[in-house]
Amino acid sequence: SKSPSPRQNMPVRYFIMKSSNLQNIEISQQKGIWSTTPSNERKLNGAFWESSMVYLIFSVQGSGHFQGFARMGSSIGCEKSQDWGSAGFGGVFKVDWIRKESIPFQFAHHLFNPWNDNKKVQ
Repeated sequence: SKSPSPRQNMPVRYFIMKSSNLQNIEISQQKGIWSTTPSNERKLNGAFWESSMVYLIFSVQGSGHFQGFARMGSSIGCEKSQDWGSAGFGGVFKVDWIRKESIPFQFAHHLFNPWNDNKKVQ
């Protein structure tokens, strides 16, 4: 039982996080951390501080599936991780995995994103 968010009257935000490979998602699920590109960091940190909750829905590029979803557990700091071995990533942040399961995009084809020209969520 966690204490309620100090931002409980703020909206909930959702982001689809595309990974170039499954190994990065497996590392995240094992260690409870994630890292993204610097351009995504600004969006995610803004959402973390301005929202009651930020959910991240993970998908490997080209897989046709979601690999699960997590709650953003901390803001993104400056500390980097060697786990991903890529110079293109920024700081590490905590993620609390809620569901670790491969779900085909077709199960979400009824969902459309109004902030992305009403395209299907995938």
